[in-house]
Amino acid sequence: MMLNTKKSWASQLGMVMAYLFLGIISVLTLFPFWYEIAASFSSSRAINSGEVFLWPIEFNTVAYQRLFEDGQLILALRNTIVVTIVGTVFNIVMTILAAYPLSRRRLIGRKPLLMFITFTMLFVTGLIPNFILVKTLGIMNSYWAVWLPALISTYNMFVMKSFMEGLPEEIEESAAIDGAGDWRILLQIFMPLCKPIMAALSLFYAVGWWNSYFNVMLYITKSAKLTVMVKLYQMVDKVDNNLLNNAGGNDDLSQVVLTPESIKAAAIVIAIMPILCVYPFLQKHFVKGVLIGSVKG
Repeated sequence: MMLNTKKSWASQLGMVMAYLFLGIISVLTLFPFWYEIAASFSSSRAINSGEVFLWPIEFNTVAYQRLFEDGQLILALRNTIVVTIVGTVFNIVMTILAAYPLSRRRLIGRKPLLMFITFTMLFVTGLIPNFILVKTLGIMNSYWAVWLPALISTYNMFVMKSFMEGLPEEIEESAAIDGAGDWRILLQIFMPLCKPIMAALSLFYAVGWWNSYFNVMLYITKSAKLTVMVKLYQMVDKVDNNLLNNAGGNDDLSQVVLTPESIKAAAIVIAIMPILCVYPFLQKHFVKGVLIGSVKG
C-alpha cells in the first residue's frame, strides 16, 4: 500500500513538472507574437524607449492606417487569398493523383517510378533553369508562373502515399468485386478515408502559399498582382527609406510619426492572423493526419 502511494505521488509530481515545463515553453513561444501585437498598437515613442512589454502603450492604430490607407494592401490580401486557395487545391489534387497509384503494389514499374521521384528530392534544377522555363512558357506576370513549378511536394506526396498504404486492402478488393474502377475507388472510398491527412497537408500547402515571397517577387512585376508578403516588404522598406531621408535632412527624429518597428509589428500581425484563424478548424485532423501518414513508409 505504501509503495502504491509513493508511485502515486511520484506520478503526480511528474505530471506537474511536465505541465510546468510545457507551460514555460508555451509562454516563451507565444511571447514574441504577443509582443508584436502590443507593439503594433503602441506609439513610436513607447517602442523606441522600450516601454512596450505585454500591453500597448499610448494605444493607437496609426501603423494599420498607414498600411491600409491606399488600398493596395487590401488588393494584395485578395491576391494572396486567390493564390493560396487555388494553389492548395492544385497541390492536393496532384498529390492524391500521384500518391494513389504509387500506393498500389499492382502498379507496373512502381519501384523505378519511386526511385525516380526520390531522385528529385535529392537534386533540384536550380533558380536559373526554372526562370528560363517560366519565361519560355510565356507565363511571366501570371500566377501560373507561381503555381506550375510548385504543383506538388515530393515529401507530402510520400506522406499521402504512406497513409494510403496503411488502409486495408480488403476495402479496395471488395469494391473491385462489386465492379468499381480505380476512379470510383479513389473518389468514393479512399478520399473520404483520407480526410485527416488531406487536412494536414492542406494546412502545410496553404501556409506555404500564404508565406510565398521569393517566387512572386521573381515572376510577378505588376503591382496589381503582388501578394501580401511582397507588398508588406515594400511598405516596410518605404518607411525605412523615409526615416533615412528625414535623418539626412536634419529633421527632428522625434517628429517622425511612425518608425520601422511599428510598421513591421503591424505587418507581422496582418501576415500571421489569417493562418491563425484557419488553424483551429483543421487542428483536430492535423495531428492525426501527420502521425498516421508517417507510420508506414
